[in-house]
Amino acid sequence: MDEMVRNTALKDVKFQKIDIESFIKLYNDDKAMLLDIRYPLETKVWGAKFAKEIPYSELPDRLDELPKDKVIVCACPGEYRSNMAKEYLRYKGYDAKSLDGGLLKLMERLKGGQAKDIKG
Repeated sequence: MDEMVRNTALKDVKFQKIDIESFIKLYNDDKAMLLDIRYPLETKVWGAKFAKEIPYSELPDRLDELPKDKVIVCACPGEYRSNMAKEYLRYKGYDAKSLDGGLLKLMERLKGGQAKDIKG
């Protein structure tokens, strides 16, 4: 992980996040997946049916469930845990990004009739 940190330049930081519209396009083109890293208590209340649910604390034991050929877009309600998950996955060799604005912004974008904008 030390080398990953040493080799991260300022110009690289902006590419570690993905905006909602870019995520939707990549997801619909089957080039990205959404990784909901919230805990079961949280996902029990509400979630995105199109997301893979792996709690942050279970990531080390469940890496084999994640594809290496897609962008893994990490998401939580805000961005704190998703940023930690993104860094961990990048360290493990995945093309990972965090969802700018988090799940709350994504759900706001997909509310009502706009839900048709993402493949179900």
